[in-house]
Amino acid sequence: VLAVLDARGGLGLGGCDVYLNVAGGLKIADPAADLAVAAALVSSLNQRPVNPRAVLFGEIALSGEVRPVAQAGARLKESAKLGFLEAWLPRLDKSEETGIKRVELADVASLVDLLAALA
Repeated sequence: VLAVLDARGGLGLGGCDVYLNVAGGLKIADPAADLAVAAALVSSLNQRPVNPRAVLFGEIALSGEVRPVAQAGARLKESAKLGFLEAWLPRLDKSEETGIKRVELADVASLVDLLAALA
């Protein structure tokens, strides 16, 4: 994620020491966490917090594209149950649409979109 942020976002992270802590010390292997990790790093660098009531998920490709993840609809439903009000993710296909109205969806197709949203 750092390499893609550096290459596609021009953030100059190559010379930085980066520490990332996940709540509860969990180990994350799911590529769906890529977008949240990228947002946390950019947020820290810019000193502008991401909305704490937002959930982010998407896999970041080497090209900077944000790819859809498995079970996006189920993830959105669970996010709504947990009280999240925003969801940043790649565009849902018709089979994943949930009809949940209380969670505002923000389409993030690429790192460029993420960087613009966090500017």
